[in-house]
Amino acid sequence: MVTGAAPRIVHGIDLDRVEAAIRTAERGTTGEIRVAVARFYFWGDVRRAAEAAFARLGMHRTRRRNGVLLYLAPRRRRFAVIGDAGIHERVTDAFWSEISRTLGRDLQAGELTGGLEHAIATIGDRLAEHFPPDPSDTNELPDRVEIER
Repeated sequence: MVTGAAPRIVHGIDLDRVEAAIRTAERGTTGEIRVAVARFYFWGDVRRAAEAAFARLGMHRTRRRNGVLLYLAPRRRRFAVIGDAGIHERVTDAFWSEISRTLGRDLQAGELTGGLEHAIATIGDRLAEHFPPDPSDTNELPDRVEIER
């Protein structure tokens, strides 16, 4: 009998699936995608918390300034999406609005993992348009989901 490792589920999010989605999306781009999840009891301002996480995770230190952070407070079904200067100057506000609308709908429906996977794939596609793969590129940021303590 062959058994696999138990899935790592935190706050209803399958971390292994989300991390696989990040790795897949980043294969097509020099861009960097991170996901951070707020602690269980989160009552603060999600945008402010996301901005602090963006800085703490070094998202602004990528060579091309093309990092994107998806920050979730799953128990409150709230989130923020923050793109660094390099990607933000290349996409329209309509792009960020569409990501937010779709992710918001998925989170409200309780589709946390699927919603993140879809958002990551969409962001990865857009990053690939503006920041195609480069053989000399290295993965500048970890692909793991950051769980806020």
